[in-house]
Amino acid sequence: MNMMDNLINKIKQTNNPTVMGLDPRYDMLPKCVTNKYSQDLEGVGKAIVEYNKALIDATNDIIPAVKPQIAFYEMFGIPGIKAFKETCKYAKEKGMIVIADIKRGDIGSTAAGYSNAFLGKTQIGETEEPIFDVDFVTVNPYMGTDCVKPFIEDCKKYNKGIFVLIKTSNPSSGELQDLKLENGKEVYIQVAELVEKWGEDLRGEYEYSSIAAVVGATYPKQLKQIREIAPHTFFLIPGYGAQGRKSRRYCSRV
Repeated sequence: MNMMDNLINKIKQTNNPTVMGLDPRYDMLPKCVTNKYSQDLEGVGKAIVEYNKALIDATNDIIPAVKPQIAFYEMFGIPGIKAFKETCKYAKEKGMIVIADIKRGDIGSTAAGYSNAFLGKTQIGETEEPIFDVDFVTVNPYMGTDCVKPFIEDCKKYNKGIFVLIKTSNPSSGELQDLKLENGKEVYIQVAELVEKWGEDLRGEYEYSSIAAVVGATYPKQLKQIREIAPHTFFLIPGYGAQGRKSRRYCSRV
């Protein structure tokens, strides 16, 4: 059973295809939480953890997964990163799938470092240490195969998964993703074909690969095209609510 099978089983168990974003805005946290702690970085980190844990406690039996966006933690420095790690650990303890929204993508050796941190393990002398140890991460593939390969290798080694950006939901995504190549294909089509290929030997019991995709609901025509090109690729579909519609959800079929 691969990591995508685990996610699908959680979706079936909860009868819910949504994922809860954990993107903490300190100025929007309840005063009953923030007033407990000092008004400094350490206090912010503690407030975020308390609030996130309350959300996880309230939803872990009805929502299959959480998706913490790391930028909202990194902006608070080391206390924020600690809050991110504690949030991920707590969600996993409560049986939720954790998708770290990190959107990493860099040359091979750097990508390997990112993958070690979030999916694999870091070598320290004779030992290997898991760092964030999440289930999935989001990956930006627009530097090519070598920026994705280390993540794929760790998916195989540690039974993890990735969501690769194909067609993103933001308004200006078409400036690059919709450009036509010499072969007549749009860039996002080329990426979709690569993602389907990358996942060929990582398909699970449900015939979906652990190499999955991010495809924005704000572009339904392109979403349908990508589904036809990548029938074994599971979709994380943003583009609802603040991004354009009403919620964020997964989709196995369109």
